[in-house]
Amino acid sequence: MSTYLFNLARWAFRHRRLVMSLWLLAAVVAISLAVASGGKTDNAFTVPGTESQQVANLLTRKLPALGGGQTQVVFATKGAATVTESPYRAGIEAAIGRLKTAPQVASVSDPFAEHAVSADGHVALSSVQYIVKATDVTDATFNAVKAAVVPAQEAGVQVEYSGSAYPGWRSTPSEVPELIGLLTAFVILMITFGAFVAAGLPILTAIIGIVITLMSVTALASVISIASASTTVALMLGLSCGIDYGLFILARHRNQLLTGMEVEDSVALAAGTAGSSVVFAALTVIIALCGLAVAGIPFLTVMGFAAAAAVGVALLIALTLLPAMLGFAGHKVAKFVSTPLRPGHHETVARIAAIEPERTFGASWARFVVRFRVPLLVGGVALLVVLALPALSLQLGLPSGSAKPTSDTQRRAYDLTTAGFGPGFNGPLLVVADGVSTPADAAPIAAALTKVPGVKSATQLATANQAAVIRVIPTTGPNDQATTDLVNRLRDDRTTIAGTSGAQILVGGTTASNIDVSAKLASALPVFLVVVIGLAFVLLTLAFRTILVPIKSIIGFLLSVSAALGATVAMFQWGWGRHLFGITPTETISFLPIILLAIIFGLSSDYEVFVVSRIKEDFTKTGEARGAVERGTGLAARVVTAAALIMFAIFVAFMFTNDPIIKAIGFGFAVGVFLDAFVVRLTLVPAVMAMVRAKLWYHPQWFTKYVPDPDIEGERLQHRLASNAPAQGRPAPADDASVPVTKTPDESA
Repeated sequence: MSTYLFNLARWAFRHRRLVMSLWLLAAVVAISLAVASGGKTDNAFTVPGTESQQVANLLTRKLPALGGGQTQVVFATKGAATVTESPYRAGIEAAIGRLKTAPQVASVSDPFAEHAVSADGHVALSSVQYIVKATDVTDATFNAVKAAVVPAQEAGVQVEYSGSAYPGWRSTPSEVPELIGLLTAFVILMITFGAFVAAGLPILTAIIGIVITLMSVTALASVISIASASTTVALMLGLSCGIDYGLFILARHRNQLLTGMEVEDSVALAAGTAGSSVVFAALTVIIALCGLAVAGIPFLTVMGFAAAAAVGVALLIALTLLPAMLGFAGHKVAKFVSTPLRPGHHETVARIAAIEPERTFGASWARFVVRFRVPLLVGGVALLVVLALPALSLQLGLPSGSAKPTSDTQRRAYDLTTAGFGPGFNGPLLVVADGVSTPADAAPIAAALTKVPGVKSATQLATANQAAVIRVIPTTGPNDQATTDLVNRLRDDRTTIAGTSGAQILVGGTTASNIDVSAKLASALPVFLVVVIGLAFVLLTLAFRTILVPIKSIIGFLLSVSAALGATVAMFQWGWGRHLFGITPTETISFLPIILLAIIFGLSSDYEVFVVSRIKEDFTKTGEARGAVERGTGLAARVVTAAALIMFAIFVAFMFTNDPIIKAIGFGFAVGVFLDAFVVRLTLVPAVMAMVRAKLWYHPQWFTKYVPDPDIEGERLQHRLASNAPAQGRPAPADDASVPVTKTPDESA
């Protein structure tokens, strides 16, 4: 592999104008398609095969007027005023009349005619039913809805919205997190490289890659349903992986330049050595993300594929566009900035890292870890286990309006509805009696539903085409465990509820759908974990040609992801981050554990590959197991630290949003990356490898015969180049991994 990557990078270097033109053309085409298609992401979460989806499909066939999206309009007065007083009622009735004329609206309920006014008279509820599903309600319709309620607002009535689709539910993503992440990444790269060009190149190439990916995803959103969180996850990973992959190759290239290698030779060799690690790291991330498809949930599958595409584009750019850009940059990547307070400091640090790596802080840390390997191993594992303990209290669900900030209309509608009617009105259930001809036939079913514990009321909505729809209001909120128990109780007792009607009872609606999604995701977790770990085990075994390294990597991943999940539960479910992050404690987002498993596993494998490949490279040359751990970890520490801090910063930046889903995702990713990079890969991994020593690299004889060697560390490539260099009149490539070492008395191969 290293030879192929070497040749690819050399070709890209020599044809840099063509390579750059092709990538820029790809970006222009992607942007054009996105603009022309008008694609938009949505917040719909559906799971085929669940009972709630059966209800949605049945309503679409038999009662299409109830099968579309729905907006609950909340009218409220302040102080002693009530909605029934003349000026306020007149404004609300005028709004109801205008809502009925809005496009795509099938029906609008009148709160005064249907007794949907709170006991204290301060809140009135109106339901706007659309003729199309929630994701197909247009912005023009939402604008018409907002215009329709103006008479009520002019009369002094507060108007808020909630439901499956409502004005403002398609939130426009803020560019602030991306800007904060990019600025932080630039600062970290400036500290790492000490040169403007070297710091800017990985960011520039990552931006090009993420533009291509996001615009392509937007174009696809015009033909398939893509969740809004998909683009956010793709953006997070596209930026972080794009910068990191460029960082690993560029760091190797810059070190080689400082040892006197020619630019073209250095670019090609960096791609052939560090590029091999990048390929295996990226493939592991892609496998983990594509593994989300095993859950059998469309929105999660699309999310995984979108994020995998972002990582794939980042990989291709690192192997082609980056070498081309390095060709344009030439020696400018080693043109250091000089600060007035410490002139020449950046160049001195860079030359020490390239020529005397044993003097770096990373090397000192590696020696410290090897020396105190046992206490560090025990302490590190204990820390991760303690952080993971809250995960035992994990409760899955999708956030309701109560999890939104108070500035959000859905949150205000939730609070007003709860205060006026009770929490159950925020999460009504739709019970469908399939096989009922008339409202009279459905009446006994509605009466039976009112007698079920946990039901506040049951009201018939419509009967047509041999089906009746009954709205059931629980006594508890949509995210309460009691509501989940009620849904399960209704489904378990459906025969009793149907009585002698002969109808088939189905329970659906948005609340039931969220419960079904959470249950499906929880059941998919074990399968996903087995599949992804199995595939990654094969890939890492192929990369390092030993069984113990993948086992060690997987154990480390399980520790770090468990700790990240435990910290997320403590902050967002237990409410420890209530004031710090401005969130309302609620269940852990149902799809967070599975995507956290996928992404942290992929990224942990990134760091595993980068650290262990340098250790193996040194061990292959010297045969000194413990010394190789010290030198290899020291060489990898600086660049892994920079890469992890960049990812950490980008993930943290996404916590500064109003969306509780994105906040939780950003926090979980940030904690997982930080713990995995610094506690697991740069501490526990070298500690374990120093303890096991050469036994870690053992593999049976048949392994050498039947399993191909991808030469991930580029050893064969460097040997071939060193052999050919004198004949071609060029100096042999410098080896920044080989440094003089002193063997300790207790060291053995």
